[in-house]
Amino acid sequence: MPDASARPHPSIPDLLHAPDTAFSFEFFPPKDDASEAILWDSIRRVERIRPSFVSVTYGAGGSTRDRTVRVTSRIEHETTLTTMAHLTCVGSSTTELRQIVGQYAGAGIRNILALRGDPAGGLGTPWTPHPEGLDHADQLVGLIRELGEFTVGVAAFPDKHPESGSLEDDAQVLIRKAQAGASFAITQMVTDVDAYLRLRDLVAASGRSIPIVPGLMPVTAYGQLQRMTELNGQPLAAEVVERIEAVKNDKSAVREVGIQICTEHAQRLLAEGAPGLHFITMNRSTATLEVHRNLVG
Repeated sequence: MPDASARPHPSIPDLLHAPDTAFSFEFFPPKDDASEAILWDSIRRVERIRPSFVSVTYGAGGSTRDRTVRVTSRIEHETTLTTMAHLTCVGSSTTELRQIVGQYAGAGIRNILALRGDPAGGLGTPWTPHPEGLDHADQLVGLIRELGEFTVGVAAFPDKHPESGSLEDDAQVLIRKAQAGASFAITQMVTDVDAYLRLRDLVAASGRSIPIVPGLMPVTAYGQLQRMTELNGQPLAAEVVERIEAVKNDKSAVREVGIQICTEHAQRLLAEGAPGLHFITMNRSTATLEVHRNLVG
């Protein structure tokens, strides 16, 4: 079993600046033993290609906090992978957030993605901070940076955050996160490459330099995109919807077209200078690994 305390803990910005393309994969905590078996099969498959890092999410409303800490710690200790933990403000006091960061530190984890998180009542409900907690992601970035030698990342929203007035406002929020100490950002799922490029260029025009990694997810089943947008309020690129709709009655064709679209987006993003690619696996790594093979041969 690898000793997490004995091996180096590279920072994600360093990994993003490495000569080879930085590929990363996102998992979420399993709900039961059967789901955990699927998760670990996916993690082991991903481990074979030696990605730059992997991450583990929080559930909606911070509901999977304990499982997130446990799974992230187990990956750090039982695999050769570099791990990034997610942390949200939702439902936690500042004291509790400090304790969770301490748990990550104790597990040897030094890369954290700091998120405000969705409202506890779900998308569309008002955001209400914990009475003894934090209100914005930049505050969480500052808290984590105060607690030790952590590399902190944040979320970015090329299609505009549901609560934001404009993409320009989102760019300013991202700049404030960088000013608070964030050293990289990962976007929500990109379905429109042009939207990613607009956000990147707005941030660059401010004079603030922060690598923005696009998040990608190959569609493998009809309705998957719609479910994702219901969860995060993200608009979908019309071209992507049309291509999936055209084959919606053929399950294998939906999967094939979804992988093709994701590959095309990945190729264009890399050609446009994206600092890496972050694959959302939904805990089933087969499709994302197929996209990876399409990119690297």
